[in-house]
Amino acid sequence: MPSQLIDAVGTIGAFLTTVCWVPQAIRIVRSRNTNAISLSASIAFTLGVALWLIYGFALGDWPLIISNLVTLILMTVIVALKLCYG
Repeated sequence: MPSQLIDAVGTIGAFLTTVCWVPQAIRIVRSRNTNAISLSASIAFTLGVALWLIYGFALGDWPLIISNLVTLILMTVIVALKLCYG
């Protein structure tokens, strides 16, 4: 597979898996309702994203870095709101 195609697939995948958290974050910010969100799963996912971010920096892989940085920000907001609103 050509490297440009590999980069395109990675960038599109990173974009889609990052953007999928935007509606969830917006809904929680607006409603302040986090009852359906698992705190332990959200924390585990957030830590996993942080590790992927470190991995991306180690590789110098910008699609991986940017997507995980944005996802980490979104998940940090979600976890913070879950801690505030239970």
